[in-house]
Amino acid sequence: MKVELSVPEVMNIFKEIQKGPGKLFEMIRVDMRETVGEYLSKLMDAELTRFLGRERYERVEGEINHRNGSYGRNFTLKGIGEVDVEVPRDRDGAFNTQVIPRSKRYERELRQDLSMMFLTGVSTRTLSMISKRLIGRKISPTEVSNANKELIDAVEQWRERDLSDEPIKYMFLDGVNFDMRIDGSIEKVPVLVAIGVTEKGCKRVLGFQSGDKESAPTWREFLKDLKSRGLDGTKVILGIMDGLPGLDTVFKEEFPKAKVQRCQVHLAANVLAKVPKKLKKAVADDMRSIFYASSKKKAMEFFAVFKKKWQRDLPSAVKCLSNSIESCLTFFICPDEEWISLRTTNVIERLNKEFKRRTKPME
Repeated sequence: MKVELSVPEVMNIFKEIQKGPGKLFEMIRVDMRETVGEYLSKLMDAELTRFLGRERYERVEGEINHRNGSYGRNFTLKGIGEVDVEVPRDRDGAFNTQVIPRSKRYERELRQDLSMMFLTGVSTRTLSMISKRLIGRKISPTEVSNANKELIDAVEQWRERDLSDEPIKYMFLDGVNFDMRIDGSIEKVPVLVAIGVTEKGCKRVLGFQSGDKESAPTWREFLKDLKSRGLDGTKVILGIMDGLPGLDTVFKEEFPKAKVQRCQVHLAANVLAKVPKKLKKAVADDMRSIFYASSKKKAMEFFAVFKKKWQRDLPSAVKCLSNSIESCLTFFICPDEEWISLRTTNVIERLNKEFKRRTKPME
């Protein structure tokens, strides 16, 4: 694009620059928007010429479609902002320009950028407020939400993707409640989540779906779905999970070669719930000695000391730990360099925290 300026125009530009340090760049943006708007208008005019099969003012005999003026509209382009264009019309209303889609107010790349910012945790209202400065046009919260709906198809494709490409040796399972707007009110919706660890130690989100995390049949359906998508259950060695009702039983039935590791954080919380406040620290320290022992044999020795020490004063706490002591020490069957990551479901807790941070703006 060739730009030519006369001496008077250059002088006027310098005068405008003196009014403020950012004036020049604003003038450039305005000129760019005007130039691009004119370019798009001419492109659509040429498009109509081709559609009609003749040049403007060219006469032909008979009843035939012809030009019928134009109408003004605006369209927002990435890196340029909102431009004004003239869209030509034909008498029969048969012409539809391919240059600027009739139902769109900004280009697809901008919609993708809005969705990307939303995924990083920026709320729809915040995006609406900053959109004028970012892209040159204020976008309503509704428009932002509509742009985000394009993510739904991508999410569904991801949820249904094949899982047979790489064997999974460890699985983390947990459920979380999300606050979601349903029919105008905020309701808690439980979501089941599974994260897998490959032979190379890479973590993969295997899947998530809404469902009652306290329901064994719901978990069975979820695990069966993972296997139907190609997850090789014979390769799974260990399942790390909270003590949700029936989950361990369902997991063992669906993955008979795998063992269960009870989340030590959740178990410790259950034990400490049965301990008076003044004794919580002492009991927690003793449990930590068990959980972080150098071997299972050593851990069981520490557990024997724990029982002897607290059985008289805290029988319910001791019983709570005793009921799950074997399952919370299963991780010892794995290589010791992996122990630290297999004791708890913290990896899912971190993921759930990110899920909540990103879904909260939609409330």
